[in-house]
Amino acid sequence: MNLPNKLTILRVLLIPFYIFFLMTDVAGGASKWIALAIFVAASLTDFLDGYIARKYKLITNFGKFMDPLADKLLVCSAMICFVELDRMPSWVVVIIIAREFVISGFRLVAVEQGRVIAAGWWGKFKTAFTMFMVIFMTVNIEALYYVTLALMYISLALTIISLLDYLIKNRDVLKEGDHNDG
Repeated sequence: MNLPNKLTILRVLLIPFYIFFLMTDVAGGASKWIALAIFVAASLTDFLDGYIARKYKLITNFGKFMDPLADKLLVCSAMICFVELDRMPSWVVVIIIAREFVISGFRLVAVEQGRVIAAGWWGKFKTAFTMFMVIFMTVNIEALYYVTLALMYISLALTIISLLDYLIKNRDVLKEGDHNDG
């Protein structure tokens, strides 16, 4: 197993530790900072694994499958915890997670047609704002409440915009090979 794939697995393995420190105060006031450090480390593995895989041509089918899945598991786990902690409304989380399901399903259809659909700029902006939102919600500093709230709504707006952009740009994926079989 190559280094990028090991980093992807590490990201998945860090999720329970992030959740543990986020949801408990086992380390007192330091728990949220430990959770933050774990989340940032996990997020950095996402950047590193992709960079190393591209630079050294270590792209594998395992990595193509697990890397985006690991990202979704990390972010969705955090947001589900934020609902439990009353930091985020469940309807926002449902919209964000639903977008991920739609895009993943869309990509599966595209793959069956021999197509690979790269992430667009709106999706990259969405990802960046979502990561910042998770960071701010993890530390949960009262003085930054409105900044955190703004990040949540910007992330939500970018989620919807990126979904629409993705579907419009790739609408032909659903037309190809459609034989009324569903």
